[in-house]
Amino acid sequence: MITVTRRNGTSFALNPDLIERVESTPDTVITLVSGTRYVVSESVEAIVDEVCGFRAAVLNASATPVQPRAPKGHLRSVSTPEN
Repeated sequence: MITVTRRNGTSFALNPDLIERVESTPDTVITLVSGTRYVVSESVEAIVDEVCGFRAAVLNASATPVQPRAPKGHLRSVSTPEN
């Protein structure tokens, strides 16, 4: 997620995978694939930098090897069968 700021000063997180385009008209407008539009105070360049940073972090996280978990004890029945 990236964080952007509305023109009224409130911040919100936005999924960069849903961004269709970012344009400067002269305000910066983010249009999502759903057609939703957000006017934000960040520049187009700042949003592009944030999206690139987000994608780099995802790639970095996926390249980090996952440590295998220690095996847990075997499951066994705790009830006693009736005779």
